[in-house]
Amino acid sequence: MTIGFIGAGNMAQAIISGLLAKKAIDPADIVIHGGHPLHYEPYAAKVGIKAVDSNQAVAAVSDVVFLAVAPKLGAPILSAIGATLKKRHVPVISMLTGVSLAALEEALNDHDQPILRIMPNVNVAINAGMIAYAANDAVAGQLDGLLDLLNVLGKTMSLPEDQFSTFVALAGSSPAFVYLFIDSLARAGVKYGLEKSESTAIAAQAVMGSAKNVLASTQSPFDLIDQVSSPGGTTVAGLLAMEEAGLISAVVKGVDATIAKDRQG
Repeated sequence: MTIGFIGAGNMAQAIISGLLAKKAIDPADIVIHGGHPLHYEPYAAKVGIKAVDSNQAVAAVSDVVFLAVAPKLGAPILSAIGATLKKRHVPVISMLTGVSLAALEEALNDHDQPILRIMPNVNVAINAGMIAYAANDAVAGQLDGLLDLLNVLGKTMSLPEDQFSTFVALAGSSPAFVYLFIDSLARAGVKYGLEKSESTAIAAQAVMGSAKNVLASTQSPFDLIDQVSSPGGTTVAGLLAMEEAGLISAVVKGVDATIAKDRQG
């Protein structure tokens, strides 16, 4: 199977990294084209994949095409390669933010074109990503195979398209929020005499373990808080101070702002 990428930005590279890390596909079976040869050609040579000189070349040889360009570029690209995709019945996996399945079909002028719309996060690079997806009717017969490919990169979840903006906040942007939390914990450690590298390692490991515990448990995160909080203890003191400083409302406001920005397009 040959997998093609139209667009060579950070998310395309993250997906390629995840696929190669798990040896899900041979590097020689990945083709890529981007807007700037000086960007994508050296990248392709570095990781051992094949750079081609046009979007049409990607469509002509690929069994699956990832569309990973700026949203405004999606329609003209799909219009240009639509006939090639249709002839070979090649499914498109679109990562275009804010561009619906209906809009993608309109750009292709083909309601029989298999399209899977996804919203991944950057953690796909280390096979710990979270990917939302929505499929059009034409992709039905190929959906399981496409999800097998995506599941190599982490977890997938079917979501209605009108929930994609919420997903962007909870999964797409939230790694940055979590990095900020880890860095804040680390800086607090530095305040009390630890080296920054030590504090960061401690905080990151604690966050990773806590996340795994949430996923492994049948209890809610709030219930798990009680397991760590002894009456009159240090954890309760810290939690109360964070709540007084507005941690919960700050997180919700961050999500609100992210969703509002995404919906603006």
